Amino acid sequence: MPDLMIDRIAPTQRPGGRNAGTQRWESLLFCHWEVDPQVLRDALPRSLELDQWQGRGYLGVVPFKMRRIRPPWLPARFAFNFYETNVRTYVTHQGRPGVYFFSLDASSRLAVIAARLGWSLPYFNATMSSRDNGDSCVYESRRSRSAARHRVEFRRGEHLGVSQPDTLEFFLFERYLLFVERRRAVFCGQVHHSPYDVWNASVDTLEDTLVEAAGLPSPDRLPDLCHYCPGVDVEVFSIEKVETRERGDGSIQTSR
Repeated sequence: MPDLMIDRIAPTQRPGGRNAGTQRWESLLFCHWEVDPQVLRDALPRSLELDQWQGRGYLGVVPFKMRRIRPPWLPARFAFNFYETNVRTYVTHQGRPGVYFFSLDASSRLAVIAARLGWSLPYFNATMSSRDNGDSCVYESRRSRSAARHRVEFRRGEHLGVSQPDTLEFFLFERYLLFVERRRAVFCGQVHHSPYDVWNASVDTLEDTLVEAAGLPSPDRLPDLCHYCPGVDVEVFSIEKVETRERGDGSIQTSR
C-alpha cells in the first residue's frame, strides 16, 4: 500500500508568485528498474530518505528534449533548446516527495554551467541526438571527455493517459520537487506543469554506462518499466534553502 503519511498531491499544485522561467519538455522516455533499496540508500546524502513504492526502490533514466527555455525577462525569440538525459531516484525530505538526480547530461554547455552554479546539480556536457523512424525512436548521448554514454531504441505502445493518485505510475511520474545537498544544507527546487499524458513503451536495444558512472551497479537487463510522454509546458521556480531549526525539546524542524 502507498505511504499515507506522505502528501503526494500538494507538490502538484502551483506555488504562488512569479516563476523564474519557462520551458517545454518533449518526447520524454521514462526507463525504470527496480533496484535493491539499500543500494539506493547507500548512494543518497544522509539528509534524504529513499521514497519507496510498496517497499520497492526504483532507479530511472530519462532522455528527453528541452525546448523553449527562457527566464521571464528574455524575449521568446531568444529561447534555446537542448537534449537532456538524467539518472534519478525518488526521495523524501521531511515527508515531502521529490527527485534526487545522480547525474544529468545536457547538450548545452551554457545549461551545464548555469545549472552547476545556480542549482548545484551534477550536470555534464554531452553530445546528444535523437531520431524518429516512425515505428521506433532512438536517443543517443556521449559525455564529453568521458566514456559514459547512453543509447536507447524504443517503440511507443498503448495510450494510458494521465496517472491516477495511489498508483505506481503516479508515484514515478508526478514529481514536482527536486532536492540537492550543498555544503551540508538541503535545497529544494520546484516545477509546475500539467500531469503527464503517458503511453506504454517497449525498449528494443539499450546501451548504458551513465548509471555505472554515477556510482551505481549497471543494469543487467532492459528496463522493468518503460513509458513515453509527448511533452508538457513547464514553469520553473527558484531553488530555496530548506531552513533547519532546533525546537526547545532538542528535535529538528525544517521549513522553506
